[in-house]
Formats: sequence, C-alpha cells, structure tokens
Amino acid sequence: MLLFIVLSAIVVLLLLITVAKLNPFVALIITAIGVGLATGMPLVSSNPEVPSIIDSIKAGMGNTLGFLAIVLALGTMLGKMMAESGGAERIAQTLIKRFGEKNVHWAMMVVAFIVGIPVFFQVGFVLLIPLVFTIARQTKMSLVSIGVPLVAGLSVVHGLVPPHPAAMAAVGIFQADVGLTILYSLIVGIPTAILAGPVYGKWIGKRIYKEVPKEIGDQLAEQNPTKELPGFFNTLFTILVPVLLMLASSIAQLVFEKESFAYEFFFFIGDPIVALLIATVYSFFSLGFFRGLSRETVLKFTNDCLAPTATILLVIGAGGAFNRVLLDSGIGEYIAELAQDSNMSPILLGWGIAAMIRVATGSATVSMMTAAGILAPIVAVMPGVNIELLVLATGAGSLILSHVNDSGFWLIKEYFGMTVKETLMTWTALETIISVAALVFILILNTFV
Repeated sequence: MLLFIVLSAIVVLLLLITVAKLNPFVALIITAIGVGLATGMPLVSSNPEVPSIIDSIKAGMGNTLGFLAIVLALGTMLGKMMAESGGAERIAQTLIKRFGEKNVHWAMMVVAFIVGIPVFFQVGFVLLIPLVFTIARQTKMSLVSIGVPLVAGLSVVHGLVPPHPAAMAAVGIFQADVGLTILYSLIVGIPTAILAGPVYGKWIGKRIYKEVPKEIGDQLAEQNPTKELPGFFNTLFTILVPVLLMLASSIAQLVFEKESFAYEFFFFIGDPIVALLIATVYSFFSLGFFRGLSRETVLKFTNDCLAPTATILLVIGAGGAFNRVLLDSGIGEYIAELAQDSNMSPILLGWGIAAMIRVATGSATVSMMTAAGILAPIVAVMPGVNIELLVLATGAGSLILSHVNDSGFWLIKEYFGMTVKETLMTWTALETIISVAALVFILILNTFV
C-alpha cells in the first residue's frame, strides 16, 4: 500500500505541474499533504517522534533551505563577482582555447570531477554554473550539452569518491579501507562520468536545445567586450578557495586528534557554509576592490543577484518538504525490511536497497546510509565480500532515477530553465546512467580483485 501511495503521489504531482499548469511550489506542498493523509500521518501530534503532516513539511523545508539557502545565496554572490569582473569569461576563454570549442564539454566534466571531490554537490554546482552559462553563450552550444557533463562529474563524485562526505560515511559504516575505496572509486567513477557526461550530454544536447535562462543568466554570465579581464590564475584561485578549505578540513580530520585546536579550526573553516563565506568575501577583494570597484558597486552587485534565486529556493524547499513527508511516512523502512529477506549477492543487494529507497524517498544520502546500515552487520560475518566495492555499490544505487521527490531535480530544472519533461530526459536519465554503469563496472572489477 505504501508503494502504491508513493507512485500515485508522483503521478499526481506530474499531472498538477504539466497538465494543470500549477506552480511547482504549490503542487509540491499539495502533494506532500496528500501523501501524509494517505499514509495515516497525524494531523496534530504531541509526540515529537511521530510528527504531524505540517510539522514534517516545515521540518523538510527548513532542513533543506537551512543549508541550501545559505549556499545558493553565497554561491550566487560569488558567481556575480565572477561575471561582473569578467573572471568567468576569462576561464571560459582559456578552456575553449585549450580544449577547443568542440571538446569543451569534456573540460566541464574534468573540472567538475576535480572540484567536486571535497565539496557537496550543491556547492560545486553553484561554484561552476557561471562558467557553464558563459561557455554556453560564447559557443552558442545548447546549455544541456555543457551542463550535463558538469552535473555528471559532480554527481559521480558525490556518490562514489571519498573523501566526499556521503561516501566517507559509508566507508566508516562498513569499516572499509579508505585508500582502496578511493582507488576503486576512480577506476569505476571516471568511465562512468564519461558515459553519463560528455557522451550522453552530446547526444541529448542535439535533441534538447536550451539557451541560458535570461534572468539568472544575466546575473551570472554578463559579457562586456571592452572590459579588461582578470588574470586566469587569480580567478581560478578565487573559485578554488572553498575547495581548498574543504580539502584541508578532510585531511585535518585524518591527521589531528579530535580534541585538538587544529582539528576544530580546520573543521570549522572547512564547513561548506564557512568556506563559501570566506571565498565570497575574498572575491570582493580579488575580483572587486583590487580591480578598482567601489564598495557601493560591489554592494549593488550582491544585492541585484539575489532576486532571481527566490523562486528557485522556494521550489527546492518544497521538494525538501515532499521528501521529508515520504521519509516520515515510513516508506524507507518498509523497503529496507523487504530487502533484508533477499538472498542476492551483497553487492547487488546493497545497490538494490539503496536504489529502491532513493526512488521512493528522493534522498541519496538517506538511501546510502540506510543500505549501509542494513548490510554492515550482515557482511561482517560473510567471508569473501569485497567491502570497498560494496561501499561503491551502495553509493551507485543511491544515485539512480532522481525525479520529482528529489530537491536536486528542482535545482537543475530551475537553473537550466527546463520543463519537467526535459529535466526527466536530462538529469533523471544521466543519474540512472551513472547508477547502472557504475554497477556494471563494479561487477567487472569484482571479478579481478
């Protein structure tokens, strides 16, 4: 019955948005309430462990925006400084010159793969989206052809490659070897990113041509032929400041004792919000004041760029609310119980559990952690199981079939200016390609190691 309710809710949501032409924010909230009612969640609850429908919606929206609102705001300001200073244009010109216009989508995958290793998917996305917009406008290529390799590279790293937080957490749960997991994740992740990124991106980009959305594009990809552009390394270092801070934090957590000042200091500055704040303030100087911009001009830039993000944030927040209601309805626990009775191989079981929870709830992190939590005690007493590949299998399963119950789906849809159908054909498809291709490569690798 729970599975039927979830499937029905997804169909209703799609119909409300595509047929009834309802605003996605309103449609998501209505559908979330409908799921809560259908699954028997209480209208009013005095027990904090059994949230009411409205409590679940508020918690889901609050938890999603508590992180994303700050990240998107700071990332948009940093992007605005890159656009107005000409920094994004400088990097775009350099990449086009080095790789050639026909191969620039390969460059986007490589950049995303490297940048995404220490940072959250959303952080990497807001750091690099000005670059995508600028390259798309300069080359006149479809935004899809440039953007798909970017999100593919970020997504592969998010699900597979330590020290990314989700993958690192799974390593801890399974007590896997970090070095071997990283090695295997690169062997599996690089060809997976190539298939889902440049290869699929080129194919789907010929069938879906999208220009850069005007409102957000004008904020993050402005061009002025007479403007003196900043240096390549100055701009590159500005972008990499949060990446370097988060990478330093990851290393510090392995090197220093938890009670030490060094551990706490690097942990603090490596938090995505603090790292982005430092990078944004640094950009005010490196791309602003040091290049002759006044304080009033920088203030105007940072004020103007926030308005287009309001609608994006609301839709993403509503997606988080829908996701939380699905989680609180118990659908994830129900799927986990079904999977425990299976006699599949651990690698296929890990991938399958994570995949089912991902499709039902929309959360990659929840599905990965749940699958790892179920399998860890089981494989601990099973001989011959490659724990490192099991980590990768659960990560691959957690990426499959991102759709309307995933806040990431709405992030991509709004920034790329796509319809729900176009987002399903691009983002949902590439996530599924990543998941299935990674599983195939994991199974092949499992025969040799």
